[in-house]
Amino acid sequence: MSKRVAIITGGSRGIGRDTAERLGREGFAVVVNYAGNETEARAAVDAITGAGGDAIAVRADVAEVDQVSALFDAAESAFGGVDVVVHAAGTMYLSAVADIDFDALDRMHRTNVRGTFVVGQQAARRVRGGGAIITFSTSVLGLRAPTYAPYAATKGAVEAITMILAKELRGRDITVNTVAPGPTATALFLDGKDEETIANLAKAAPLERLGQPSDHADLVAFLAGPARWINGQTIRSNGGIV
Repeated sequence: MSKRVAIITGGSRGIGRDTAERLGREGFAVVVNYAGNETEARAAVDAITGAGGDAIAVRADVAEVDQVSALFDAAESAFGGVDVVVHAAGTMYLSAVADIDFDALDRMHRTNVRGTFVVGQQAARRVRGGGAIITFSTSVLGLRAPTYAPYAATKGAVEAITMILAKELRGRDITVNTVAPGPTATALFLDGKDEETIANLAKAAPLERLGQPSDHADLVAFLAGPARWINGQTIRSNGGIV
């Protein structure tokens, strides 16, 4: 069999970057998607190829149908097909409901909600049998933290899209699941938070630490590989926060 192939959206940084490198170590040929940071995307590719793996970087805005279609074309051209799609690209805008900037809200919806539909459409059409589609939500949906309503609403949409897509792919032997991280030490999460806030969030889980991108990458590797009987699920990867 040819090497299994994974597309990682948002693969240049954070959880997406760790996931790309982890799947590279698992023997996948990896397509690292990025929106604008080519330097980081190239670094991710170099890390994978330097360890003996296969990888390419492809720029695409996940909300643009033509660009995402070209992303899948590039994967098929370089490696012969697509087996796993990990949709890790996303943005976060926080605000109290009373103070929402609707332009910022619309920009986040474009990436997080429209982007999930666009990537999901191509994945539904092109992922090969025996493959997996994995999206990212957030554990803040259950925590209901103030100022997170705009972001949590978009991730609620991601969960709905993912769970319905799992049913729509009946008979295709493709699993579809969502990973919902808790507080994780990424630039997206840490930006704008003071040390006291970060320390308090680190203590929220019984394990008393922030998650690391590698924690979630481990879970994605499981869902992308041996976890063939886990389907249509949202998995709260949060160290036990309830």
